[in-house]
Amino acid sequence: MSDHNRSEEVLRLERLRKSYNVGKPTEVEVLHSIDLALKRSDFASLVGASGSGKSTLLNLVGLLDCPTAGEIHILGEATRDLPDARRTQLRADTIGFVFQFHHLIQAFTALENVLMPLMVRQGAPNEHQRKFALGLLEQVGLSGKEHRKPDQLSGGQQQRVAVARALINKPALLLADEPTGNLDSKSAAEVFALFREFNQQFGCAVLLVTHDQQLSEQCDRIITLADGHLESDLNIYSQSINSSSNYS
Repeated sequence: MSDHNRSEEVLRLERLRKSYNVGKPTEVEVLHSIDLALKRSDFASLVGASGSGKSTLLNLVGLLDCPTAGEIHILGEATRDLPDARRTQLRADTIGFVFQFHHLIQAFTALENVLMPLMVRQGAPNEHQRKFALGLLEQVGLSGKEHRKPDQLSGGQQQRVAVARALINKPALLLADEPTGNLDSKSAAEVFALFREFNQQFGCAVLLVTHDQQLSEQCDRIITLADGHLESDLNIYSQSINSSSNYS
């Protein structure tokens, strides 16, 4: 991934707002004028107390829901007024999702689960795509287990299948919502390391929602939501550089 590509802006949020029960006496605004940008090189955590708006923000960024006001740009394309078909295509082409619950299809093998996004979009995958899927499974430590079904894999292994599935389209943006919440510490560390590897190898920006402070502090940026407001956006890497220069 060239420096030029790594500096490409993947996501830009402009004055993003989200309200529920709009126009009713029970209307409530849960996100208040959020401005945020992510480049391909970014590896960021999104933190905040329960109810701060993290999941709502992730659903908006993932084009699973529409904002009440403001704009979401994905690779420079404004998305708020896009037709549903284009939103679906953009989501499939540019965004990968990893959730706390991996949502694998139990009747399918690990390889078939990884290939599922391609199968939904185009039908049967070609040989190049199958080889890429097998390569992803090898990278996540599942070489030789590609024909096992989810119930023949551990929880950590199933989550790794979900990671490979999220990357099969080589997304520009990887969204992870509490992806290590159901994993033991060893498996959690391995999944986090995979995110790092794919961020560097494929140039996909990572936005990781987590309640785990230790995990969030291993990211390059810590974005904090509080009561629907963007409270802070801390660049850990820049801080460490500044701290080093202060003592040089």
